[in-house]
Amino acid sequence: MAQAVPARLDTHFGVDPPAAMRAPARSSAAVPGDVRLTVYEDLAAIEKDWRAFEAQADSTVFQSFDWLAIWQRHIGAPAGIRPSIVVGRDASGSILFMLPLSVHATGFARELTWLGSDLCDYNAPLLASGFTERFDRAEFVALWHDIAATLQSHPRLGFDFIHFSKMPEMVGAQPNPMRYLGGTINPSGAYLTHLTGDWETFYAAKRSSSTRRRDRTKRKRLGEFGEVKLINPAPGAETAGTLDTLMVQKARSFGRMGVGNLFAKPGHADFYRALVTGPETRRMVHVSRLDVGAIPAAINLGLTYRGCYYHLLASYDDGEVSRFGPGAAHLHDLMQIAIERGFKIFDFTIGDERYKRDWCDTELKLFDFIAAANWRGTLVAVPMRAVQRLKRWIKQTPVLWGAVSAGRSFVGLLALKIRRGA
Repeated sequence: MAQAVPARLDTHFGVDPPAAMRAPARSSAAVPGDVRLTVYEDLAAIEKDWRAFEAQADSTVFQSFDWLAIWQRHIGAPAGIRPSIVVGRDASGSILFMLPLSVHATGFARELTWLGSDLCDYNAPLLASGFTERFDRAEFVALWHDIAATLQSHPRLGFDFIHFSKMPEMVGAQPNPMRYLGGTINPSGAYLTHLTGDWETFYAAKRSSSTRRRDRTKRKRLGEFGEVKLINPAPGAETAGTLDTLMVQKARSFGRMGVGNLFAKPGHADFYRALVTGPETRRMVHVSRLDVGAIPAAINLGLTYRGCYYHLLASYDDGEVSRFGPGAAHLHDLMQIAIERGFKIFDFTIGDERYKRDWCDTELKLFDFIAAANWRGTLVAVPMRAVQRLKRWIKQTPVLWGAVSAGRSFVGLLALKIRRGA
């Protein structure tokens, strides 16, 4: 067994290492070897190492530098959210893990959470290969105490409570070590399917002959409105215009469901526009639409990352064509494209919509961890945990969830009618 030595806690605040502040070292007998922790507030200061590490680390697309840098630029920074990127290195300087965290004020308390947490469907660390073989539960928990102490030792990064949400059980091929902290199951699940063979073989294996026949009939009925054609818009203005249409369609859908418009939140529309038009993210973004004649009947924003296609946002026209399932037809085309381009996984991401269950072969449990660091945090964390448990109970009780969904939709449709009549 390796002899344990104190972890060196170096903190970088967007400056070169020689000028960095140093926090006092704290001994942690359970931490194997020499682990150096470095915290960055400035994303630019860690960009080079981050990009190199993410190329070989276990992670998801939501931990990529480009995704989080765009989020911070358009949403995080204007809201006063301060990045707190924790990097753990071994004695040789090789990165063992990265935790893309952030700190921000929520009322009278300061919250430690994942950077970009609101729009990341999966919040997780980036892990070097074999990380969880090197750090067992006790060792990681001891390391986490060092991480928390490092953050708390600096006024700008101190926090009153922790709120880590939507954490997957696995990060790539490894168990997610953040699960060692405890927590509860998130009210929502996530779903994915493994892509095998060609499209026709995959489709036949997933859907019955009667379902396939019904799908063909609906697509034929769509054709009565005009040519049914999959469009991959050209980069630039056409892609931006397609995204704008998606946001309009999705906003109407949110209204019918009685939920808030995601794109009306500060910076959110600009974030997605930057994501789909930026040269740095073009390689990982796939925008497409299913046109029926002149009607953009269904639109999709997907992400592609290391053999996985993430089905992130989808919308459809709510006119006459909606009766014949343009969204389902578009989904078929997307999965066919993913197979033809060599993707191994089609990830429907978070959300318990029925169509995801119809296609998936793997259901992912997501976890939340909420904990107080002091009395101020307790005033926030205790009711937050209670609300989280209530949400899960409602969502896991079909009668209750059906009633809540129906009531929310009724209110949404009523509000829509009032607005139209005004």
